[in-house]
Order: sequence, then structure tokens, then C-alpha cells
Amino acid sequence: MKKKIIIFVTIFLIISFGLGIFTGYGPIPDLVKEKLGIKSQNLEKNFDSYYYENDFSSLIHVNTIDDISKLRSNFIYFIMNENDLSYSKLPFKIDTNIQDKNFHDLENLKQIDKFSILMDYDVNSISYLFLPENSNDELIIYNQGHNGGFINGKKTIQFFLNEGYSVLAFSMPLLGMNNQPIIDTEFGKIKLISHDYFQFIESTNFSPLKFYFEPITLSLNYVENNYDFNNFHMIGISGGGWITTVYSAIDERVSKSFSIAGSVPLFLRTSLNDLGDYEQTLPNFYKIGNYLDLYILASYGDDRKHIQIFNKNDPCCFSGDLRGIFDDDIQLILEQFGNGNYTLYLDETHAEHKISDYSLDIILNEIKKPNI
Repeated sequence: MKKKIIIFVTIFLIISFGLGIFTGYGPIPDLVKEKLGIKSQNLEKNFDSYYYENDFSSLIHVNTIDDISKLRSNFIYFIMNENDLSYSKLPFKIDTNIQDKNFHDLENLKQIDKFSILMDYDVNSISYLFLPENSNDELIIYNQGHNGGFINGKKTIQFFLNEGYSVLAFSMPLLGMNNQPIIDTEFGKIKLISHDYFQFIESTNFSPLKFYFEPITLSLNYVENNYDFNNFHMIGISGGGWITTVYSAIDERVSKSFSIAGSVPLFLRTSLNDLGDYEQTLPNFYKIGNYLDLYILASYGDDRKHIQIFNKNDPCCFSGDLRGIFDDDIQLILEQFGNGNYTLYLDETHAEHKISDYSLDIILNEIKKPNI
């Protein structure tokens, strides 16, 4: 019996190795990794030739300045079910000068103000406004990604406090200090523990995307009326980078925006790692306008700029060298419009899913750089 097993295993290994050679894929384990989209930290991503067959300019729906206004309005209507952002609506509760032991050791911190927002289905949002002792009267809006609350962005918050910036920090819906309510649906009572559950409450009159963006709108409305900032800038990592891109596309109050490992166009999502969460692949939303359109909307306008930073060896998602694939087409359109800027940077200094020191320096330099 043992002899038969040994013979069978030997034959299997010979056939498997032979298939690896004759199909041109190399050893079977590498083929499996490739098919499953598994990437090691040192793996170079080589995009298949099919994406070069895309005519990027034809995928862009923004051909005139009027197109920008129309697309922006359509995006807002899909998200908010309103024709425009509501600039009069405010958070339902503001607590000033709160104490939080998680942030008591921040340097150059004068006080923390807490913004509480309650939305449909009792989904809430808790954000903190960190005000520095020595302020430069500029505001950074910080969006944390899927790995937890904005406590995970403490290093970034400290970096900008040190530079005199106030920081308004958000966690994604259902994460961090935000709640996970139990709601009634046609499928029974469901606890919202994942963004994927949002599909159960979609309707013709309501999009759960509202949970991602309404807290920012209401908070900025309050900030505009009660603080004296010269500019609003926005930063986000991962899912927070996606929020940064989309929100900057719909609200022109954001001057310079920075998405780190946040999104790529759908035709560049060549592995399961890059597929993204519920909000990144919602068909009806991206039928209005695709990612290339969103990048243009986030970039266009007086004193506005959108910057994407990708970690070349990111173990999570959107790794590889993306320079020169679509960024030139976007900047060319903006140059034709004569307003707005877009830049793509590649961070090769580490192999993590994070905002690195290198990226922080890029962001700070870009914020300080005058628009041409």
C-alpha cells in the first residue's frame, strides 16, 4: 500500500512540475499565488498587457467645465438624495474642551472639541477637532481607514499639530468610537457590523454612502461658522483615502487633498487584494462617473489640487508602480481647463500599508507650496 502511495505522489509531482514548465507559468505554487492575487512584500506587480488596450481618455466623461458641475451634482444627488450639499445642517451635539486619555500626551495641543452626528438608521459619527496651542489657522481633515478608529492615526495627527495645523479626525462608519446599531430590515433585525451589510438598506431614495460623507459636511458647516481657518485640506489612508477622493470631488471647500493607498481605477484592480470594500465597487455609483472622473473633480478649481500617494510594496492593496498610466491624462485635461492640479507619487521607502514619514513630508511640502 505504501509503495502505491509513493508511486502516486511521485507521478503527481512529475505531472505538476511538467505542467508548470510547459504552460510557461513556472512552479505550481507561483501559479497559485498569481491566480489568487497573493503578493509578497517584495513582489513587483507587472500589469497584464490588456490594460494598455484601454483608451484612458475615452473613459473620462469630463470634457468641458460644464461636465464637472453636472457630474458633481449627480454624485451629490446619489449620495445625499439632494441636489446640493446642505450647508446649513449642523452636528446635533458639540462638546468643547473634552478630556480623552488616549490623546492627553499630544504635544502643542490646546484642546479637543468633540462633534457628534446622528444619521439615518441611528448610525452615528464621532469626530475630534484637535486645536493646537500655536496655530497657523489651517485645518487638516483626517480620514482613517478600515483598520479601526482615528486613534490609529495619532502619529499623523501629532505631525500636523507640531506644524501648527488644527486636525479634524474621522473614523469610517461603524468603526472606532462610532456605533454599530441593530436595525430592522426586510430580512429581520441586523446588527451593522460591516460595510457589506449596507447593501441590505439600499433603496431608490437612500444610499448608505451618505454615512461616509454627511459627517464631514455637517462638521465643516460648523467649523466655518465657529472657527477662523484660512483653508481646509484633507488627508486619508486606505478607505479613508477613498473618502478623501470622493469628498474632495463633491465639496469645493476642500483645497488640497491627499489620498494614500486609497483607490485606483477599476481596470487596474488586477488582484483580489485590490478589489476593495462595498463602497469602492458600487456599480450604480460608478456608472455616474468612474474613478478617473472623481480624480478630476477632486483636482479642479481655484487653489485646488488632488494628490495620490501609493506605497510601491504595500502588502494590502494598490501596490506596484502606477506612474505614467493614467496621471498624465488627468493632468492634461486640467491644463486644458486652465484650473486645478493632480499629481501621483510613489513611496518606495517601506513595505507597509501606512502613511510614512516620506509621505508626510510630501503632504506638508505640497500644502505649503503655492498653486501656480
